[in-house]
Amino acid sequence: MSSPSVRRTPLPVALLVALAWLFPGLGHALLGRRQRALVFAGVVVVGFAVGLACQGELILPKSGDPLSYFAAVATIGNGILFLLAKLLALGQGIPTATTYEYGNAFLLTAGIMNLLLMLDTYDIAVGKKDW
Repeated sequence: MSSPSVRRTPLPVALLVALAWLFPGLGHALLGRRQRALVFAGVVVVGFAVGLACQGELILPKSGDPLSYFAAVATIGNGILFLLAKLLALGQGIPTATTYEYGNAFLLTAGIMNLLLMLDTYDIAVGKKDW
């Protein structure tokens, strides 16, 4: 029997969190917060799309550049968007483009937002957050 503070979820919490990473907003949708899911998915997808349109780079770790590891975590945080973009050879980045840095900022922000949504999904699923 579960404690009263623990919310019953349709899936194991670890799977919910993994799905929240893979598809932005899906964790919230599975927890019955569909409006929030749509808004959050929109924020992440639009941010990611703007980043690609601005010639941003999907940053992966680079030897000799320790800060690139942090950027890679944020980039991979985009979930399926990152995987699809890599599959389609998008997000190569054009450093000489005037919008390159803006594109990077949008791509990294979208990934960090999705990672925060994973944490929010976890908090709701285990009953630490009610709304």
